[in-house]
Amino acid sequence: MAADLDRHVRGIVDGVAYLVLATSDPDGRPRTSPVYFSHDGYSDLYWVSAPDAQHSRNLIRDPRVAGVIFDSSVLPGYGASAAYVTGMARQVPDFELEKRCAVAFHRLVGTARAFKPEQLRGEASLRLYVMDVELWEAHLPGVDPDDESVPETRVEAAPEV
Repeated sequence: MAADLDRHVRGIVDGVAYLVLATSDPDGRPRTSPVYFSHDGYSDLYWVSAPDAQHSRNLIRDPRVAGVIFDSSVLPGYGASAAYVTGMARQVPDFELEKRCAVAFHRLVGTARAFKPEQLRGEASLRLYVMDVELWEAHLPGVDPDDESVPETRVEAAPEV
């Protein structure tokens, strides 16, 4: 089952363009922000954002993040599933941009475009961010087989190939 679960998480992560990123505002309230993302081997998640966006400013103070990736086109009751991720996030420093851009934009969905390092430094209005993934979990819809009173469950997954 673990291999099937890992394959399931890979399918979600590879097939969906947006991550709902959760950061913590200065007053401790959660902030969620949809960000277009890509990944490098399921261990690093990347997105481009303005450094003055609230979620970007939150990372300076508290790099702990969580997120959920799910297909919002699935109708209720028809097998909705999600991949949950937690980790530490930061703005990619200029000296890492060459290396990080080479891997951050190899998986693009839809009309997304790749950025060059020079588009993400200096006077540019956007920056590259990376989440170092600490934990993947899968959302399994329906009843937990070990406890029928539980309507759903999360199970740790390891989607790395």
